[in-house]
Amino acid sequence: MKYDFLDNTLLSRLGSLPIEARAPMLGNVAGKHRSPHRGSSVEFAEYRKYVPGDDTRRLDWKAFARSDRFYIKEFEADTNLRAYFVVDASGSMNFAGRGEAKIQFARRIAAALSYLLVNQGDAAGLSICTDKLHLEVPPSRRAAHLERLFSTLGALTPAGPTGLIHALHTIAEKVSQRAFVVILSDLFTEPAALSDALQHLRYRKHDIAVFHLLDPQELGFEFDRPHRFVDMEDNTALVVEPNLIADEYKAALRDFLTAVRAKCHDAAADYQMVLTDAPLEPLLREFLTARLPKSKH
Repeated sequence: MKYDFLDNTLLSRLGSLPIEARAPMLGNVAGKHRSPHRGSSVEFAEYRKYVPGDDTRRLDWKAFARSDRFYIKEFEADTNLRAYFVVDASGSMNFAGRGEAKIQFARRIAAALSYLLVNQGDAAGLSICTDKLHLEVPPSRRAAHLERLFSTLGALTPAGPTGLIHALHTIAEKVSQRAFVVILSDLFTEPAALSDALQHLRYRKHDIAVFHLLDPQELGFEFDRPHRFVDMEDNTALVVEPNLIADEYKAALRDFLTAVRAKCHDAAADYQMVLTDAPLEPLLREFLTARLPKSKH
């Protein structure tokens, strides 16, 4: 493959693991995921009383013999999954300290999961968010669609302030069908605002996964001499002696990470903190395996 964020070996190794929805989905074609509607798949759901107009072929005569009442068998309907990969393209996503650039790690995750989704017959789309949302690639199940998605990912040039919060609210409003929303960002925004956006998605019954991308240098803050730190979103700069602010920085970071985890948990979002020097395969394998129904582990 011509894109440097795609790894054929990785895709081959992960190909046997399905991407499962944690909640019932709505789709346009029959598929492998549970739907909130009743249908005619092989998995029995429940009985309900017969009402005039029901298909008499679904009557349960054994239940009638036991109760002298007519009951209809209902089954879970299967449906396909629609995924939206929300990639933060703000300036801070260009940072690369001890790991690779956060945007490159986001590309690798989005590309790998998109490929796996389309390969299993589901739909993948891409939403790029800077200071405003660009719905660049609507979800599609076609294999040829991946080329457009990958080329859009490859052309990303992070710059400016984050528009993640506005983007998530926009998706919650515009995406009417239940979907799998995968957020790839360093989440440099107010946790309270992030919470509101995640709760909006949860209210619309979307299945949310958050990949929180951080460089090891952002966690460790290990500098031994004065540095000039530049805000990669608004270009403001500050020269500081790291030893004087290290304890305060680490305390603020701990508070931030604790708040972010709590907000994701409150919104029933699948939260993954990702260091950009970590190998990708174990991360994705653990993510996919954790989403399998218990009987499939």
